[in-house]
Amino acid sequence: MDAILSSLPTLDTIELAVLDAQGLLCGEEVISETELPAFDHSAVDGYAVRTADVQMARPDDAVQLAVVGEAEPGSHETRGLSAGTAIRIYPGAMLPHGADAIVPMAWTDRGVARVDIRKAPTEGSYIRRAGEDVQPGDTAVTVGTPIGPAQVGLLAAVGRTRVLARPRPRVTVLSIGSELVDVGTKPAPGELVDVNSFALSAAARDAGAAVYRAGAVGADKDRLMSSLESQLLRTDLLVLSGGFASSSFDVVSECLSELGRVDYSRVAMQPGMPQGFGVIGEREVPVLCFPNDPVSALVSFEVFARPAIRYLLGKKRLFRPMTRARATERMDSPAGRKQFRRGLLMRHPDGGYVVSPVGGAGAHLLFSMAQSNCLIVIDEDLTEVTEGADVQVIPLVLGA
Repeated sequence: MDAILSSLPTLDTIELAVLDAQGLLCGEEVISETELPAFDHSAVDGYAVRTADVQMARPDDAVQLAVVGEAEPGSHETRGLSAGTAIRIYPGAMLPHGADAIVPMAWTDRGVARVDIRKAPTEGSYIRRAGEDVQPGDTAVTVGTPIGPAQVGLLAAVGRTRVLARPRPRVTVLSIGSELVDVGTKPAPGELVDVNSFALSAAARDAGAAVYRAGAVGADKDRLMSSLESQLLRTDLLVLSGGFASSSFDVVSECLSELGRVDYSRVAMQPGMPQGFGVIGEREVPVLCFPNDPVSALVSFEVFARPAIRYLLGKKRLFRPMTRARATERMDSPAGRKQFRRGLLMRHPDGGYVVSPVGGAGAHLLFSMAQSNCLIVIDEDLTEVTEGADVQVIPLVLGA
């Protein structure tokens, strides 16, 4: 994984509309040029008063004031209070001159011409002061801050419609195999539907990438070379699946070796043992090569591609957080390989989590992958997990 991460480029920040930057990291120090709130205003529905006029108000001895007007949100009219008067005020309305507190409606008799105040507010009660949130010159959003709904709102509040952000990495997904046909085409005997380009594109999008699904291409050198070269100018990470079969491996490796350097190895994991990684093209685009079985491809994506995408996004936490759960049944695992079993993770009524394996360990069992919500991780030095034993689990939570 270190070799993959060290090969990845640092993507330059780009200017985006604030809503388009949601989910990305802020790429600049956003300095406010205004104060928030922009003016003193009421936080509640009630009456603007002078505390000197109502300091003796009690539930059994109300203070009565004359209501001399109304202050509504959006009104530009400047109002003022004189001694012995109150102004009916609504949430968000500008504070009248002379007022130093708001009396909530519940503390009054809701009078129209005159109002009885039955509880004395302290000075400043229920008033939102100008600049108490943000002052001009304050840093509203710092570099590296994830832009979520609150940050979008703050950027809008300080008047920003656009912001510099770390962009979504452009990921191209390509399936290789002469046996593959596109979804919607009825496969003939010996043909398979191209599942991986869809599944891996969805996984890349879920990780936060901007994805282009290039579909499937057969193990024909000219066609494959043309497909690869056409993608290199518009992608930051190329994800290939398939091409490890003996009849097509020579074609795939020949094309990739002409474009750059890709190393192939057998990783001590199940599923997903055959893997390839390198950089190709003048821009040295990183390329990940995954097996053709759908579950192997998806597990390989979780282990290798998802952390790479999060790295390109600038995220600090590259890997999904792991938890521990109690196995509900016995599981076998091959010696010397880290196994990733599909599982169903549930909270136990007595506390903690329990996990049950879903389906078998076969790399082609896509249905079990679709039914699971986690991966059960069994280390290389274990060949058996007994019922009731604690195991490590990777929850497959959707979302980048």
